Amino acid sequence: MESIIVKDPNVLGGIPIFRHTRVPFQSLIDYLEEGQTLDDFLSDFPTVDREVAISALEQAKSILVAQLQ
Repeated sequence: MESIIVKDPNVLGGIPIFRHTRVPFQSLIDYLEEGQTLDDFLSDFPTVDREVAISALEQAKSILVAQLQ
């Protein structure tokens, strides 16, 4: 299974992005922190699929929960 979030030093300086896009994962987090919806994010970044965005959030949640246990 391919990772949803990737880092490539040749793309946006190596910041984590959604695979096959130039959209930083941090952008999704920023949208949600600012009170915007997932639909707002997807509308502004149409190269990211809903399922991919949700999977990325679920992965981030799993990582955080695992670190807290």
